[in-house]
Amino acid sequence: MCESLSLKHICFSCQELFLTPKLYKRQLANGIQVFSFYKYTEIKALLHTKHTDLGFYIYNILAKNSFAKFAQEFTLETEVVSLAIDDSITSGYSHTAILNQHLKSQYIKPIHSKLRATNSVSYSGKSKLFRESNPRKFKLSNFKAKSLILVDDIITTGSTLSEAIEVLQKAEKEVLLCLTLCDVANS
Repeated sequence: MCESLSLKHICFSCQELFLTPKLYKRQLANGIQVFSFYKYTEIKALLHTKHTDLGFYIYNILAKNSFAKFAQEFTLETEVVSLAIDDSITSGYSHTAILNQHLKSQYIKPIHSKLRATNSVSYSGKSKLFRESNPRKFKLSNFKAKSLILVDDIITTGSTLSEAIEVLQKAEKEVLLCLTLCDVANS
């Protein structure tokens, strides 16, 4: 960004100037609300670091500026869990697990390794028809909590979130809302 000397991968001035989140809202066909913090075009270059070593640091910065702030403002009468979509480790870390972990608060308890895709085909740059023809085929591991927040990095068509919600609902889980780092539709 500014290329000034900093001990952080993105200096505090650039974080404040370029990475101050706004809240964008979208509703899926099933009625579940999806809240996103950035427009895709605002952080596109940063998102493309997710499968590199640098991505670990970038995703932590993005999550700290958005998910962690959301978690501190979020209140509920009882504790809920947050669950990341397909938090499998690639390139030494999981970018969705990083986002999920930053939701930890008095009211939100992140859980991990519970919702995994058995089809790991890449959706990047693919059409809605391709996404619908190649579902993720999620496998859900059992957990006690009934209500949850579902976490992913990007929402494009909403098909991944919708498929995950369907699997969770079949297991009698209630998805209160979805959180994503960015929304392609609001770009």
